Amino acid sequence: MDLLLVEDKDSFRDLLVKALAGSDWIVSATGDPEEALQWLEARPFPVLVTDLRLPGLSGLEVIRRAKRLRPEVRAVLMSAFGEPKDIVEAMKLGTDDFLPKPFDLDAFLALLERLRALAGAPPPPADEPWIVLSPAMRALDAGLRKAAETDHPVLFTGPAGSGRARAGRRLHTLRRPSAPFKLARASDALEPGFAALLRLLQGGSLHLADLDRATDATAAALGAALESGAGQGVAWSAGAASLETVPPVLRHRLGVLTLAVPPLSERREDRLALFQAFVARAALASGRPVPVMDRSLEKPLLAHAFPGEARELELAAVRALLLNEGPVLKRLPDFSAGADALLLPAPRPSSLEAMESALVAAGRPHLLRRALVDAGGDLPKAAEALGLTVRVLAQRLRDAGIPLEDEGTP
Repeated sequence: MDLLLVEDKDSFRDLLVKALAGSDWIVSATGDPEEALQWLEARPFPVLVTDLRLPGLSGLEVIRRAKRLRPEVRAVLMSAFGEPKDIVEAMKLGTDDFLPKPFDLDAFLALLERLRALAGAPPPPADEPWIVLSPAMRALDAGLRKAAETDHPVLFTGPAGSGRARAGRRLHTLRRPSAPFKLARASDALEPGFAALLRLLQGGSLHLADLDRATDATAAALGAALESGAGQGVAWSAGAASLETVPPVLRHRLGVLTLAVPPLSERREDRLALFQAFVARAALASGRPVPVMDRSLEKPLLAHAFPGEARELELAAVRALLLNEGPVLKRLPDFSAGADALLLPAPRPSSLEAMESALVAAGRPHLLRRALVDAGGDLPKAAEALGLTVRVLAQRLRDAGIPLEDEGTP
């Protein structure tokens, strides 16, 4: 993993570089803060370590600008002269830790390992919406709060698209909000890097999105992983249609606690708030102000069945945003047309090649969501329909910002 080190004292910079020699950290070190920011602009660095007092710019200013360039970067501030006000300001900027000089190299290496986990498997946003207006969701929320008091594995049951993975993220936030979290597929247990993933997640959580699709080989690999030392350092959760669809060898291991995620048909009180949350997320992602929903849209939203569950509701929200301009949503897409109508924003005037590329980039997330809706949330079925392997489809979903199971339900 790449590390950007900004330290103007040559001897101390060389010491830290040597301390990381032989590790799998790839260190880019400089004493020039402007040069460091140029490097960061050119390519992402998961972790930034900077001194407070630097020539030209302070370490605080380096972190401030770094967060503008790469909001996801994990940052550490070092200083032998840190005032309390500097530490407070650093925390406000999103700095992950402060190291007073001189510090123990073992503590420095341990801190980097924690940041590696957070960069590789970041926790869900603490303010991610969680809408619990309906009785069914209030019951689930109460169950989550009780489950969060233990580290027992939790199995979330319910139809695909109902929000099983979202419930897994909510459980993690209640248990250990600052620890690493990863959403994976059950078949990932067969991959060579699965053991490394478990080591990365120590003290954090792993949610398996499709436990009911596990083959015998996958179930055996997961069973071994659960019993391993690394597996016991992780809080496990999983999603499946029902407990009965889970391979028997995994039921008593990952189904210690079972919580039902209600389908959208049982969440009438949540539906409008969900739709508005999806509209807000799509608007912010496209750089638009969040529009207000006209009350005339409430009745059709409540009347439609949405057999594709929350992912179909999200698709409707994205399409509604494209249908409407201005501060108020006054039109909904034609639900009777299903997901066949593809609505895309007109690209900015440019060369034909550039406009075509912009249309492809804008259209791909809609096509992926539509394929998931048409496949009823079955990832292999959607991959087959799109002419892709499951692995390639999963990567395309990640690239488009769509959760692996497309269950990012607030």
